[in-house]
Amino acid sequence: MRNGFEQPKPHLAESAVDRSSFNPRRIPHVRPTLPALTRAQGMRLRALLQDKRVRAKERAFVIEGAKAVHDLLVRFPRCILSLVMTPTYLAREDAAARRLRSGVTAKQYSCSDVLFGRLSDLDAPQGILAVAQQATWDEEEVLSQSAVLGLFGEQLQDPANVGAIIRTAAALNVDALWLTRESADVYNPKVVRATSGALLSLPIFEANDVSRFIRHECRIYAADVPGHGATPIDEISEVPRKLILAVGSEGRGLSAETRKAAALRFTIPLSRDVESLNVAATTAIATFHLSRLRQVG
Repeated sequence: MRNGFEQPKPHLAESAVDRSSFNPRRIPHVRPTLPALTRAQGMRLRALLQDKRVRAKERAFVIEGAKAVHDLLVRFPRCILSLVMTPTYLAREDAAARRLRSGVTAKQYSCSDVLFGRLSDLDAPQGILAVAQQATWDEEEVLSQSAVLGLFGEQLQDPANVGAIIRTAAALNVDALWLTRESADVYNPKVVRATSGALLSLPIFEANDVSRFIRHECRIYAADVPGHGATPIDEISEVPRKLILAVGSEGRGLSAETRKAAALRFTIPLSRDVESLNVAATTAIATFHLSRLRQVG
């Protein structure tokens, strides 16, 4: 399974840079000046942060914060389209971070602290962000494997939950995540932050029902509320080789169609003082437990 990125293309228009006064021999500590971010480029960045349609059209999204951008530079440098930094960030950037940043071919821009604060989606901006290319994955390749462990999320609208599920899925070696159209956009800034860098390592697709899984001979295990024929998860001793765990939103749960298509409906036994778990916790517990059971079929 591979993560496909097209060759990065300049995402923000290049500005002219005046280096006529730069003499590294005479003034060793002076660094080349980065081109300034234009107003039009700033508006495009803000649109990428705020508008799902723009992100979909551009096939790009924004990652903010020193650690998040550092992880991106280390793990996925080819997907970086551009970098934007403030003078304050550049002044405190250490030599190792500067070398890492200088090693990418992406366009790099400087932006005033005031403008960066207006663009940023963070309450406390850190002075650096990256525009990154969205990953491309082969869904048919995933589903055609002899063994599959996937997640299907129905109407998961809370960005924090979606981000946590992505992080959990990547950590537990889930093959892919499918989300219905009504779910939160995985490139929403709040989702991106909640994934803690796992977003580009997990295949993610859109699916409005479970029919494609059935066609590829995957079995559906659906998370359900206690009772009504649901099996306690600790009573499950084996799982099919091609398994999709289906979870729904806390308010609505899974649709009747998904529940009907499920080969098994399971529940997580809880203390009588706790009514339910949120969908991210349910997904983490179920994925961890079921992924360690003996596979059959």
